[in-house]
Amino acid sequence: MLLHDLTPGMHPRRVRIFLAEKGLSIPREEVDAAGHANEAPAFLKLNPLGKLPVLELDDGTALSESLAICRHLEELHPTPPLLGSTSRERAQIDMWMLRMEFELSRPIAQVFLHTGEFYRDRIEQVPEVARHTRSHAAATMQWLDGELARRQHIAGDGYSMADIVAQCAFVLGKAAGLRIPPDMTHLARWFAAVSARPTARA
Repeated sequence: MLLHDLTPGMHPRRVRIFLAEKGLSIPREEVDAAGHANEAPAFLKLNPLGKLPVLELDDGTALSESLAICRHLEELHPTPPLLGSTSRERAQIDMWMLRMEFELSRPIAQVFLHTGEFYRDRIEQVPEVARHTRSHAAATMQWLDGELARRQHIAGDGYSMADIVAQCAFVLGKAAGLRIPPDMTHLARWFAAVSARPTARA
């Protein structure tokens, strides 16, 4: 297998943390997105959307989308479980993982896309989109702070893929000017804990 990676990217970071939590090592190839290597014909054969990460399997199959890649790796290496061990656990983690994807990660990414210097000449940046999604992300953070008053991690007592999705979103949030307010003590406690894990800098 070969992981086509982008070190600063939010979605590639999810896969690297997942691999580190599993104790797995997969050969990596850094893709020069700043130099538009992800738009080259050879890369577009792997992922026609031109996005990272991509996991290239030994038989030539190319898997993109970080959550799909992690699902495949979980099937191959179920221990420690990051996507649940029972039907109920898997459903709960999927539920929270999707909530973090749509209610937190995507809005933060939209703020970054529509305000970040990197995308200035790559997309049409719309200030109103950034304003709206910034407000959405802030409301989600407030809600999540209340949820974390009742448990240690996002989907339950154990660290899971739902935590990884949120964790990587908040790393990008720092670059987008969306930091956890100090008065959100439960969310701040959670983020400090996941950031202290040995895998956080994968």
